[in-house]
Amino acid sequence: MKVVTLGEIMLRLSTEGNLRFVQSNKLDATYGGGEANVCVSLANYGHQTYFVTKLPKHEIGQSAVNSLRQFGVNTDYICRGGDRVGIYFLETGVSMRASQVIYDRADSAIATAKVSDFDFDAIMKGKDWFHWTGITPAISKNGTELVYAACEVAKKHKVKISCDLNFRKKLWTSEQAIATLTPLMKYVDVCIGNEEDADKCLGFKAGKTDVKGGHLEVEAFKSVCKKLVDKFGFEYVSSSMRESHSATHNTWSGVIFSKDKDEFYQTDKYEINPIVDRVGGGDSFASALIHGLSAYKDFKQSIDFAVAASALKHTIFGDFNQASLKEVETLMSGDKSGRVQR
Repeated sequence: MKVVTLGEIMLRLSTEGNLRFVQSNKLDATYGGGEANVCVSLANYGHQTYFVTKLPKHEIGQSAVNSLRQFGVNTDYICRGGDRVGIYFLETGVSMRASQVIYDRADSAIATAKVSDFDFDAIMKGKDWFHWTGITPAISKNGTELVYAACEVAKKHKVKISCDLNFRKKLWTSEQAIATLTPLMKYVDVCIGNEEDADKCLGFKAGKTDVKGGHLEVEAFKSVCKKLVDKFGFEYVSSSMRESHSATHNTWSGVIFSKDKDEFYQTDKYEINPIVDRVGGGDSFASALIHGLSAYKDFKQSIDFAVAASALKHTIFGDFNQASLKEVETLMSGDKSGRVQR
């Protein structure tokens, strides 16, 4: 399958281990970002992936490009120009101390990019799937215009479209998100978003769900899924379901609603303890769901694969999920032992 994603890849600067920012005299430098993370995961599963963004012509921009190429992501559609690569700083939490993310991404190359920088007709021609997230419209008005243009051309070429809502309160308000994302939903075939995303991005609240307290009301979210399908006509609505006992101990499952089957399904839960790195967990879920929907006839197997893949991501440092197809399928089959593979 040929998959296109559009968004921002950022330089990630993280403290070592569980050190705080104020304790650190050096930072680990890697790259990541929602749509880039999806591209890398899907490339690992054997798909042809194409990442669309804009990056400066200088060496840091080239380093970001190289970080994608090493995993087999096609970078032919990356526009070169602009002044800066977006940055985010990460302090990894532990126990009851939460992780912290600080953005330094204002006026990045992709945030100031124009629709005319990209030939979306050439980009979407012959492709099978286009994935975007709510982060790209959140970074700037230009980002919103890019998503609109890409979606319109993708639909013209009969490309399947998925969206991970990905609400980021440090980028915009819920009111701004609802006003911007609601009109874009007419293009979307597969909507991905957790209970907070449904509320903050589209205005559909999942009962008494409490993200901070880790309380998930599955039946209420089932109702939200149906309402979203009724309003927007999505083929599937899916969500990871995280219960946060602490920064390093979560339970992890997923739900999906099929419009065609008129059926709601919840996966089994995984206990993830300890968590190595939860950043990119949602992106690994989205990418694995995309793979699952293309690889399995049963939509339930698709989300079983997605949950297993994203559970594994929590054990891997960095934004990118570097779990192989075989590793995911092994966990999906029920082997949670973690025994040495010889």
